[in-house]
Amino acid sequence: MIMANNEKLITQLEESRILNKEDFVHLIAHHTEEEAQFLFARARTVRERVFGKSVYLRGLIEISNFCANDCYYCGIRRSNATADRYRLSEEEILTCCEEGYRLGFRTFVMQGGEDAYFTDDILTHLIRNIKARFPDCAITLSLGERTKERYQKYFDAGADRYLLRHETANAQHYSQLHPAWMSHARRIQCLWDLKEIGYQVGTGFMVGTPYQTAELLAEDMLFIKELQPQMVGIGPFVPHHATPFANESGGTAELTLFMLGLLRLMMPELLLPSTTALGTIDKTGREKGLLAGANVVMPNLSPVSVRKKYDLYDNKICTGDESAQCVNCLEIRIAATGYRVELGRGDAPGWKR
Repeated sequence: MIMANNEKLITQLEESRILNKEDFVHLIAHHTEEEAQFLFARARTVRERVFGKSVYLRGLIEISNFCANDCYYCGIRRSNATADRYRLSEEEILTCCEEGYRLGFRTFVMQGGEDAYFTDDILTHLIRNIKARFPDCAITLSLGERTKERYQKYFDAGADRYLLRHETANAQHYSQLHPAWMSHARRIQCLWDLKEIGYQVGTGFMVGTPYQTAELLAEDMLFIKELQPQMVGIGPFVPHHATPFANESGGTAELTLFMLGLLRLMMPELLLPSTTALGTIDKTGREKGLLAGANVVMPNLSPVSVRKKYDLYDNKICTGDESAQCVNCLEIRIAATGYRVELGRGDAPGWKR
C-alpha cells in the first residue's frame, strides 16, 4: 500500500476528526520535524477557533501520597518503602483552597493516591464544604478507581469533574505496567461510569512507557475518540528510581508534543493540559505544549512542605513558576507564547451540570 504523505493525513484528521489505525500508526512512527511543525500550526488554528487565546489555570492540591495500588511506573506505589508518606487534613485542604481563591483560581483539583483514609463520608463532607465556601468554583477529583455508587455520591455532593487516566487502551500492555490483581477492564468501566453520571471526564496516558509502540498509541487515540471525554492528560513517562522501571528509558518531549497536536485535531473542544512531566524533561516543555495545541496548565497549590513528597517520578518540578503562588510568573511565560491566562472555571464547551 502506498501511504498518503503525512501533511495530507494531518489535513484529513483536521477535516474528518478521525483516522484509521493504520494511518495513525504511520503518522506517529514516521513523521519528520517539518511535519510536526505543520501539525502544530494546524492544532493552534483549531484550538484558537474554539478557545481563542485563553489558557485555563487549575489549582492542584495533592491531598495524599498513600496508595493501595502498585503500578510499576509510579513513585508512590504501595511497595515503595522509602516514600515519605503524608495526607492533608480537611483544614489544610481548605487553606489551600482559600489561598487559591485569593490568587484568582476558580478550579480546584484534588489529586491523590488510592488512600482508604478518604472515605465517602470524609470526601463528601469536604466537597460540600468547599462548594459552600467557594460556590463559583469547580471541583475536580483525581482519586483513582471507585464504584459507580461512590462516584455518584461525590457528584451529588458537588464534584464537577473527574480525572482518571486509562493509561493504555490495550489490556495486554496494561498487564505489563501493573500487577496482575489490577484490572484493565475495571479501569475502563470506571470511565464509562463517570460519563454516565454526568461528570466532565478526563482520561489520558503516558508517552514512552515500557513496551509501548506506535500501534498502542494509535489504539489510545481510537479509544479516546470512542469515549469522548472532555479532558485528556498526557505526558512523557519519566522513570522513578524506586520502581521496577527505574532503569527504563523515559518518553520524549518530541513524541509527547506530537500526540498533543493529534489530540487537538481529533477533538477540537478538548481541555488539554500541558503537563508538569513535560516541563520536567524540557524546561520550556509546557510552553511548547501550548504551542502544540494544549490549553490548560495546573500549577500547584499544595503546601510547600509536601510538594516534594508527591513523588510520582524523579526530578519532578515542585517549586518556582509551576507554583500557584507565582501566577505573575506563569502569566509572563504564557504570554510569551502568544496566549493569555484565564482564571475562570473554564468548563468544557457546552457542558452543563
